Amino acid sequence: MNPITIATAQFENRSGDKAYNLSVIEKLSEKAAQQGARVVCFHECSITGYSFARKLSKEELLAIAEPIPDGPSVQQLILIAQKHNIIILAGLFERDENNEIFKGYVCVDATGLRAKYRKLHPFINPHIRPGNEYCVFDIDGWKCGILICYDNNIIENVRATKLLGADIIFMPHVTMCTPSTRPGAGFVDATLWEDRVNNPTLLRLEFDGMKGRDWLMKWLPARSYDNAVYSIFSNPIGMDDDQLKNGCSMIIDPFGDILSECRTLGDDIAIATLIPEKLTLAGGYRYLQARRPELYGSILSAPHASNQKVVWLHKES
Repeated sequence: MNPITIATAQFENRSGDKAYNLSVIEKLSEKAAQQGARVVCFHECSITGYSFARKLSKEELLAIAEPIPDGPSVQQLILIAQKHNIIILAGLFERDENNEIFKGYVCVDATGLRAKYRKLHPFINPHIRPGNEYCVFDIDGWKCGILICYDNNIIENVRATKLLGADIIFMPHVTMCTPSTRPGAGFVDATLWEDRVNNPTLLRLEFDGMKGRDWLMKWLPARSYDNAVYSIFSNPIGMDDDQLKNGCSMIIDPFGDILSECRTLGDDIAIATLIPEKLTLAGGYRYLQARRPELYGSILSAPHASNQKVVWLHKES
């Protein structure tokens, strides 16, 4: 297994404007390819936009959702991969043959679809169905997995994906800067984004504080460290519908160290080269060997009652 160079992107998507979002995906894919990346990944629902979907009926969702891989957006993504000779990961709402809707995420290259994943824990709209399968696939000898946003907060999902063989986990998100029961959480004032050129300091303080990056740093590096994986985190920046997002797309190594991160207040990529040696040198590799699943296998698999409530989901427009 040889080193591989990967880019993760951030950009301000437009709700429901697939043509525009795909144009930005192409621009950033070209930039990543020019800088030597073999792979570039984008955030959750980067093709369609995300937060606006909480307001849509099933009929409206079906109108923006597409089949995978035969829908026009994934076919366009394949053409972009062909044009710039790069592997691309991006997300959209998927519609199956029974008009069931999923939160889809794809990996494509010049030859077509490499992998498809459906979010296991969707909550943005009650008409979206949960996926029921993990996803592990190959890129140049590296075993890769995908977990979308909230899927990564359920720590068992990350461990399961690792145990299925993943050394790299792509983690597309639309997250941060939303209310929560945790101290310091909340929305960021959209006027700070509008004034970012003249007054970036206040915006950066909000983006990097407990509403944003400081919260992310409480848990995201631990997913890499505990499981000895590379985490490829992507997140939009700017307005996603009526909610401001803070970007900070980043690549984290198996030691939990940030290799590269987007720090601009706009569309950008972060790029890093992943080396296989870290996978076995990191502490998480030893922890995996030391597991005693006979002690807790039945505990982890015991049924439980789920009563998830998302505080920000019903924010008034």
